Amino acid sequence: MTPARRALYPAIEPFNRFRLTVPGGHDLYVEECGARGARPVVVLHGGPGGGCSPGMRRYFDPAAWHVILFDQRGCARSRPHASVERNTTWDLVEDIEAIRRRLGIERWTVFGGSWGATLALLYAQAHPRRVTELILRGVFLMTERELDWFYRGGAAQFFPDLWEDFIAPIPADERGDLIGAYHKRLMSGDLAQQTDYARAWARWEGATATLRTDPANRPGFTDAAYARAFSRIECHYFFNRGFLRSDDQILAEVARIRHIPGVIVQGRYDMVCPPQSAYALHRAWPASQLRMVGDAGHALSEPGITAELLAATDALRGAEPGAPAAR
Repeated sequence: MTPARRALYPAIEPFNRFRLTVPGGHDLYVEECGARGARPVVVLHGGPGGGCSPGMRRYFDPAAWHVILFDQRGCARSRPHASVERNTTWDLVEDIEAIRRRLGIERWTVFGGSWGATLALLYAQAHPRRVTELILRGVFLMTERELDWFYRGGAAQFFPDLWEDFIAPIPADERGDLIGAYHKRLMSGDLAQQTDYARAWARWEGATATLRTDPANRPGFTDAAYARAFSRIECHYFFNRGFLRSDDQILAEVARIRHIPGVIVQGRYDMVCPPQSAYALHRAWPASQLRMVGDAGHALSEPGITAELLAATDALRGAEPGAPAAR
C-alpha cells in the first residue's frame, strides 16, 4: 500500500554551524537546526560520498526535534575534499561519537538511508547504549550479493541502455570487475580522468534511483566537484567491501541492537538496494517495523518514501526515548 502524500516541513536554517577536526587530518562540517534541547537526531547521508542537504532537515518537526547533520569525511563541505586517506567505516563510526560528545548529547535517534542506513546500523551495533531509535530507508547491508546485483549485471537487466553507458568507458577485458576498473581510474593522479570517470559512475546510480526515470532527463552530475567526491569515496568503500570484518557482519551482529526500536522504510521496486536486504534485516531484528512502499524505488524524495519517513519521525514526538514508533 502506498501512503498518502505528505508535505515536508518548511525549510529551516541551522541555528549553529561548526567544524570539527577528527583524527587523520579531516575537518568535518556539522550543523544543528530545529529546537535546541529537543529530542536529538543525527542524520546520516548516503553514498558513501554524498553529503547532507537542506532537504534532509525537512523530515523533522522543527519544534520537536534537535537535528544534527554533517558531511562525512571527504564529502561536500568537509575537508580535504574527495580524500580517501584515513576514510573508513570505522573512522566514520567514531566521528559520529565525536560529534555526540562535542554536543553533550547522551543518547539520540539515528536516521539514515542507503549507505546512511548501513552506517546507522554499524554505529548502533558499536554503541548501542547511545541509540534510542533507528529510522532507516533503502537498506544496504554492504554484502557481496548487493554489490554483484548493482555492478555485475543484476540491475542492468532493467536498465540495459544505462548499463551500456556505464560500462562503455571500461575496456572489454576489464568489465568482469567494474568496481576494480573504476577504482583504478578514480584513484589515478590525473584529475581530468578522475572527473570523467566520476561522472559516469555517479550517473549510473543517479539514473536508477527512482521508480519513474525520465530517459530525457537523466541526472548528469555535471558538478565536477560533487561527482568526484561522491564517486571516489563510494568506489573506495566498495572496493574495500566497506572495511567490514565479514560479508554478513551486520546481520551476524544484529543481536547487539535487538532491543532498539526501529522503522525500516523500503521501496518495493528499489533497484539500487533491492528489498531482500530490508526484509532479512527485519526478520532478524525483533524490535523493527518494516514499511514496504509499493509505489517507490530507492530515492528519499519519492512521495511514498517521504510520507513513511515523516510518519516515523512524527510518531516519536513526545514519546519516551526507546519506545516503539506508533504505526
